[in-house]
Amino acid sequence: MSQTRIEIRLAGSGGQGLITAGIILAEAAIFDNKNVVQSQSYGPEARGGASRAEIIIADGPIFFPKATWVDIFLAMSQKACDQYSFDIKTGGVFIVDTTYVRQIPTSSAMAIPITSATRDKFGTELFSNIVALGIICETCGVVSAKALRAAISNRVPDGTEKINLQAFNFGQGLAKETIKNNNGVEAEVIEADT
Repeated sequence: MSQTRIEIRLAGSGGQGLITAGIILAEAAIFDNKNVVQSQSYGPEARGGASRAEIIIADGPIFFPKATWVDIFLAMSQKACDQYSFDIKTGGVFIVDTTYVRQIPTSSAMAIPITSATRDKFGTELFSNIVALGIICETCGVVSAKALRAAISNRVPDGTEKINLQAFNFGQGLAKETIKNNNGVEAEVIEADT
């Protein structure tokens, strides 16, 4: 029986909430009865420096807990894009926040102004990480929307569940719109090599 292993990297600047997003994504994978490993790293400066969260999701045992050949990459800052985009699989999903990423190293990236769209919709950038999770969910299907909604409700501060779930739904809508506008080409669901 073949095993599915999906490697995901969320990268941006400290303060953008990508570590939290990684924890939520990992918890959602657990809710979907998958095995998961989540790790994180920060640059020398916590806020403003490059940060990343890596999540490995598998149907079976995870023998090596580090991402080595990334299936899904989200870049929410130029520095993170430059620093962490070197090991994306051919055919992997590359999502960039064009609010902060101006030089995209590939023409096959899904370019969405995540932060500016979030600011326009909610009056703050605070929910950009949750919007990004909605985009990943809709584009990649690596964990179920139901599991992600449950993990978001579990992990966000009390009293903010409703607006965070609205942000997640908004992200799903942004992804659908982007896919539709790219000549009607549907995003393919990532399947790991066997």
